[in-house]
This record gives sequence, C-alpha cells and structure tokens, in this order.
Amino acid sequence: MNYKTIIPEYKNNVCYIQINRPEANNSINDILIEECTRVLDLCDENIKIVVIKGLEDVFCLGADFNEIHANISKGNYSNQSPEPLYNLWLKLATGPYITIAYVRGKANAGGVGFVAACDMVIADETAQFGLSELLFGLFPACVLPFLIRKIGFQKAHYMTLMTKPISVSQAHSLGLVDVYDKRSESLLQKHLLRLKCISKTAIIKYKRYVNSLNDILTKSKSLAVEANEEIFSDRDNINGIFRYVDEGKFPWEN
Repeated sequence: MNYKTIIPEYKNNVCYIQINRPEANNSINDILIEECTRVLDLCDENIKIVVIKGLEDVFCLGADFNEIHANISKGNYSNQSPEPLYNLWLKLATGPYITIAYVRGKANAGGVGFVAACDMVIADETAQFGLSELLFGLFPACVLPFLIRKIGFQKAHYMTLMTKPISVSQAHSLGLVDVYDKRSESLLQKHLLRLKCISKTAIIKYKRYVNSLNDILTKSKSLAVEANEEIFSDRDNINGIFRYVDEGKFPWEN
C-alpha cells in the first residue's frame, strides 16, 4: 500500500512505523492519524512488537498548525475532531502488541502523546521533550491522561505549566524515558532481541490484564476530547495560530 505520511516496515514479528513528514517537521495531520491506525489494525493478529520512530532530528512536533489554518480558512473546522488521535494513542497503549517509542531529536506536544502512549520509550541522547501548548492558550488535553499514567500527576502538571523542553536525562529521571544512549539503535535492537522471545499469546493476556489495573485512559477519553474541542474552537486561540502561521509570531509577541 502507498502511504503519504509514514513508512511502515515489517521484519518477522516486528512492525516499524516511521513518521515521515520532513516538510512539516513530522507534525500530526488527519492523514497521519488514519495511516497509523490502519497499520496498527494490520498488526493485531500476528505482530508482537510495534516500534514508532521519527526522523533523526525530529520525532514528532505535534499538531500541524498549517493544516489547521488551511481547514479553518476553508470552513472545515467541524471535521477536526481529536477523537481519532486519542483512539490511536489508546490503541498503542492497550493493543495486543508491545509498543516502543524510539525517540531521536525533538518530541513536542502531540509528539509527547505518542511517547506517553507506548509501553516502552527508548531514546537517543539527542532527544528532548516539551509541551508548548499553553504558550498558545491551548493545553495538552488529550496528551495528559497518557502522560499522567506514565509519570504521575504532578510531573505532568509541571511539564505542562513550564512549557519548556526537557533533556533526555531529565525525561529519564521523570520516568518518561526508560533507557537512552548515544548508541540508541544498538540499544533498540538489544531490547527487540529479548522482547521477541515473548509469545503473542502472553503479550495479549498481559496487556489485557495490566490495562485493567488502571483504566484512566478510557475514563478520561470523553473529558479529554471535549476539552480539546473547546480550546481549539476558542477564537483567541485560533487567531494566535493564524498569526503564527501567517507572520511567524508567537501570541505574546508585539
């Protein structure tokens, strides 16, 4: 199949999904969400491990403001539901496979959502993580349930309020990153060698059990989607996004 925003690759029982939008800093658009979901659906039966990765210098920078600008300008805002993205992350968190976020370079906003949704996070020493939404009057409504489950309420709260990117070592100390190294590709392969020994049946039963211990993701879905829709329909927030796209200026700049 031909994909516009990702490069899927299958090796034995492992599926690699590379986010591949270099022209848009690997930002998230509707096609990316649809294509990632389609590939994950194909992984349900036989794939043991799914690896989400980006480019060498950028993992994923969150929402595509240019696409939001274009859609709203055409009067298509009603089509911009956050629910498909939340469902995609929910599938990464609860699906019948082990999910790994392999992070090199920048992960911001929705990029952190991909990271927080995965079972494991393996990173390069170049990786950095940030939640910049509040700078635009937004907040990471759909990211937070996944991030809180991953690192706890206060740490997620602090990251959201500070809006400042953190280094891979800081992310490791918070529990967002499990392991990191400058030889990150080798580190990833060592993990895959071990994880491949686990049977598909064992993975399915374990994921079903462990996700039943904490159902914050399911319980939070409607609230997160509603909050996201509200902040992205706020006229001041939309004006800030338009100004950033049109003039390259942040909302607080004169």
